[in-house]
Amino acid sequence: MDVYLILFILTTLWVGPFWFAMLTQPAAEKTAKLLEGPWFFLGPIAIWMVVMGLNPQGLIDFINSGSHPDGFFAGLAAGMGTKAGITAMWAHMVAGDIAATRWIWKDSLKRNSRPWASGIAIFFGVMMMPLGIVLHLLLRGKR
Repeated sequence: MDVYLILFILTTLWVGPFWFAMLTQPAAEKTAKLLEGPWFFLGPIAIWMVVMGLNPQGLIDFINSGSHPDGFFAGLAAGMGTKAGITAMWAHMVAGDIAATRWIWKDSLKRNSRPWASGIAIFFGVMMMPLGIVLHLLLRGKR
């Protein structure tokens, strides 16, 4: 199996337990303990670093994408069009998604949001983070 595919899958699987805990047991002490430290996003960040270590030229190409002969976006597209580029981008996105979802979860608890409203926002926080944030802002409870 391809190392980049393995890293891609590991990134996804890493955030699963944190996400499921926020989604299914949002008020549980075990969930709070699980999410009190940085572990929820350190996995994807570490995987991003591994990808960069396996393919340092990808980071160099990213830094130089502004000088690509066909323009900045063409340079980015060229870098992201590789296995290493997709895997690094995915790890980066997943780290941001789980961090935003953790904020949604914490804010929902602080505001004593309705369980169905926080559940929808937490679900979409990982699946489609911008939508999860918007739903949370629209549906969250008052302070």
